[in-house]
Amino acid sequence: MKKIILLATYLLLFLTPKAQPSADNTIKGIVVDSVSKLPLEYATITIFAKGSKKPLYGTVTDKAGKFSLKEIKDGIYTIEFEFIGYLSFSMDNVVLNTGNAVMTIKDISLFQQKNTLQNVTVVAQNKLIENKIDKMVFNAEKDITSQSGVAADVLKKIPQVSVDVDGNVQLAGSSGVRFLINGKPSTAFGSSIADVLQSIPASQIKSVEVITNPGAKYDAAGLGGIINIILKTSNAKGYNGNLSLTAGTRMENGSFNLNARNNNFGVNAFVSGNKRLNAITPFSSDRLTNDGTATNLLHQQGEGIFERHGVQTGFGFDWTYKKLNSITGSLSYNNFGNSGSANNNQLLQLDKGSNIPPILSVIHTNNNFAFKNMDASLNYKRTFAKEDQELELSINSSFGNNKNKSANEQLLLPQDSLFYGSKSNNPGKTKQTEINLDYTQPFKKDVKLGVGSKAIFYNINSTSDVLSYQPNLQNYQPNPSLANNLNYNQKVYAVYAELSFPVGKWLQAKVGERYERTEINSFYSNAQQQIKVPGYNTIVPSIFLSKKIGDDATIKLSYSKRIERPDYGDLNPFVNTNDPKNLSAGNSFLIPEIGHRYELGYSRNLGKTGSVMVNLFYRINENDIQPYIVYYPFYKVGDSIFTNVNVTTRQNIGMEKNVGANLFADVHVTSKLTLRSNVFLFRRHTINML
Repeated sequence: MKKIILLATYLLLFLTPKAQPSADNTIKGIVVDSVSKLPLEYATITIFAKGSKKPLYGTVTDKAGKFSLKEIKDGIYTIEFEFIGYLSFSMDNVVLNTGNAVMTIKDISLFQQKNTLQNVTVVAQNKLIENKIDKMVFNAEKDITSQSGVAADVLKKIPQVSVDVDGNVQLAGSSGVRFLINGKPSTAFGSSIADVLQSIPASQIKSVEVITNPGAKYDAAGLGGIINIILKTSNAKGYNGNLSLTAGTRMENGSFNLNARNNNFGVNAFVSGNKRLNAITPFSSDRLTNDGTATNLLHQQGEGIFERHGVQTGFGFDWTYKKLNSITGSLSYNNFGNSGSANNNQLLQLDKGSNIPPILSVIHTNNNFAFKNMDASLNYKRTFAKEDQELELSINSSFGNNKNKSANEQLLLPQDSLFYGSKSNNPGKTKQTEINLDYTQPFKKDVKLGVGSKAIFYNINSTSDVLSYQPNLQNYQPNPSLANNLNYNQKVYAVYAELSFPVGKWLQAKVGERYERTEINSFYSNAQQQIKVPGYNTIVPSIFLSKKIGDDATIKLSYSKRIERPDYGDLNPFVNTNDPKNLSAGNSFLIPEIGHRYELGYSRNLGKTGSVMVNLFYRINENDIQPYIVYYPFYKVGDSIFTNVNVTTRQNIGMEKNVGANLFADVHVTSKLTLRSNVFLFRRHTINML
């Protein structure tokens, strides 16, 4: 509540157009608690002309308690520091008369009040979207419509992000999105992004960072960019918590948070759960195939029922030692799953147009998926007397276990006799550990160098056991020819450097380059050999240019190179026989896709009226991984023979070109009514290089 009040006050005062003469003076510093010396986030800093009560400049502190006010003209000022529950502090007769001066104010210590406000009415609208040089931040906690539902519902409201009915996410028209939670990866996203996004309550989300063109500091993986979901924490002293429950016709969820803080140490814990009620989806498909002698028709029609559920819990801590050293850690547990069933009525007409009678059958399918994982992180951060100088070391590990069971039976009609059946059990384990070292060194005004290194160790172990129906025995028997075991290991080593600096007087730039070395090996039991995939090197440059137009508008231009490594499902050569007429298998020899993205963006803050944002982009992908479908009259998998079947594999056979535009508008019609428009247009052209 304190944060909302402070931000509302700040925006009410300062998000109105002002005509200010241009200047280059800068005032910056840190606001801390007088006792614990911990930074105060969202403290307000207001600058008045001497003898005046009219605010001229203002801002709020960030998570580290830091603030920076730029483009202040020469003059004599009063600077006021405020934070809810604390006594305000003022600095009088602050003189700026040299031009291009940088004034650094040492720690501003605020003292807590014994009595605080009991009732406050907020009438201002908070800033919903922040447009930074290399990312966009959607402040979900400031959006009343984002306080119910799940993470997928929040993502639907963000510019350039789209979510379909099945929970699949696209960023600027691309599905190659890398997801992070609090800046850290999780093996949960590798198993089912849709399930994870359905398991995070919207009330738990503080903000969402959308990075369409990631810089050199970020991993090269993710052609579509990065979505980083920031969960809520509390810096308030003492004990506090909140409970959230949501019920609806399609989803039920709830969450509980508890926070405790004493001086320089704080802990938090949470638990949340959700259940998506049964959804019924009809489907229909027709397939015509010609083998040179006859045309065959396969018609399939039916409906499926789908249900999803999930539970999350965890805790975290942070400890600040002698103000300049901080250690944070977290441990979380996720348990989610889904189940579905379908009845598929099938008609197979051999030699369409002949007198051969069609073959009628019905396929009953059941699928059950369950995933459990644990994420652990430990982070050490060292700050220095010089502002923005930081050293950070972090270790993140994620361990996951999944179980995927499926069964299908095909019965001939009208006899209703079983002639094909398959049951499969596909358990798997995933492990991922990341070690990061980052250092930031500021130089002269607005010039900053960041360097770092990273190591990623990733392992997948998957086992597939299959039972096939034996008509002569009228029961299910193990089918070793369809079973397999896959052990996949991937190591990535990376270093990067990026430099932020001004170009001339009004243009801000950030350029960087990242180098990654990838090594892969895997073992596939059916091949009875180690599959050594050649290692490869990747160099990914990035550049960002940003120009501020007046006080309220910004224009940005950016370019970055990205890669998309094939995922677990693409690499696993196991043949999926759930649908005996449509088989699918992975390809262990896929190489990464390579993408180049160019983006031009314009944003304008309209003060009390709202805001508008326009983005144009062009993206080209090489080595694009595309489905490769081949029809076979007869196809053998081990000892099993399949007839009139489509076999789908994945190959690096595509080139994809995308061009698009996004228009987002946030209009405050009245103090109680806000209208939002999020229009996304794009054209995708895919070329198969066969």
